[in-house]
Amino acid sequence: MSLSLSKKAQAVKPSSTLAITAKAKELRAQGIDVVGFVAGEPDFNTPENIRKAAIDALEDGFTKYTPVPGIMELRQAISDKFASFNGLTYKPEQIVVSNGGKHSLTNAIIAITNPGDEFIIPAPYWLSYPEMVKLADGVPVAVNTKKENGYKVTVEELESVYTDKTKAIILNTPCNPTGSIYTENELRAIADFVVEKDIYIISDEMYEYLVYGNEKHVSIASFNDEIYKRTITCSGLSKSYAMTGWRIGYVGAPIEIAKLMSSVQSHQASNPNSIAQKAALEAMSGPQDELKKMVEEFEKRSKFLYDEICKLPYIDCIAPQGAFYAFVDCTNLIGKSYKGEEIKNAADIGRMLIEDLNVAVIPCDDFGIENHIRLSYAISMEQIKTGVERIGKFLNELV
Repeated sequence: MSLSLSKKAQAVKPSSTLAITAKAKELRAQGIDVVGFVAGEPDFNTPENIRKAAIDALEDGFTKYTPVPGIMELRQAISDKFASFNGLTYKPEQIVVSNGGKHSLTNAIIAITNPGDEFIIPAPYWLSYPEMVKLADGVPVAVNTKKENGYKVTVEELESVYTDKTKAIILNTPCNPTGSIYTENELRAIADFVVEKDIYIISDEMYEYLVYGNEKHVSIASFNDEIYKRTITCSGLSKSYAMTGWRIGYVGAPIEIAKLMSSVQSHQASNPNSIAQKAALEAMSGPQDELKKMVEEFEKRSKFLYDEICKLPYIDCIAPQGAFYAFVDCTNLIGKSYKGEEIKNAADIGRMLIEDLNVAVIPCDDFGIENHIRLSYAISMEQIKTGVERIGKFLNELV
């Protein structure tokens, strides 16, 4: 047999968000003043008490293998958090701690997927979902949502793509990239659909603490036993505790799924980082003051960015309710020209902004919807102001 590479691996799209983020960092390293609306990570440092817990773990020699699904103390802390915050009862043996939220989601998808199983993914979606499904030999099925409904999927839209091959729905609330949050009533309708069709739902709740105004986070698995046993609840510490680089995600699931996830992880990565687990334990069981401060700051930035976008010509967005993203509709820019070049898609907008205005944004073609860009406000207020001014300059030069 001649040398060849995996067709499955070749079919995977590289993450465009990470590529654009890397480009922005490269330009900064060259001394260029780039405003980066790209990062899916808080600009705050990890709180001091969490960092100290990691140092203590090092000093104590906590640097060996741990149980594959995580140390018992951490799984108990996660169990306690599920009970107090999410209204969910997951025993420690139903919890699997992994190397970040992506790893948790990947494990969850692998644990329930057989070749050809279909996963309904509301669009716009986080661009990694379809690739994760394909890597597990599943079939991603995008379903379009409506702007007037906050880009949130309805039961009617789910019905339109449901088939006898449907295995699960992947639902994200608060949502990346839209910043929308599903209400309790909306989630109850989706839960009834899941139970009626007897399928699974993977509930990605990574941004669960980042909720603003009068909104509240609701976990779909909390409604009743029937939806509970069909739900895999995913979360992590990256966004809420400014711990993106620590790589700790976790899942609460029915025991048979948790066991399969642990088994898969045992061969792929073994246990999550031992030192990061001790830091995560402190994050979940220690003081929450820094988390509250970060949420308050994100809320201020969210309102400011939304108000400023509303003042600009041609573009608009829905008001973010959670996470730290503004999802900007650029449909009215398509067909216009900038310095003699016609704008054909969101990728053109992203390229023009970074090349001419030193502003990095995320074009959302890979998020399942055309002619939109995502702006992260996980940057300083000063950077937001400068970035919006530059975007305004770009828009005012269009013809």
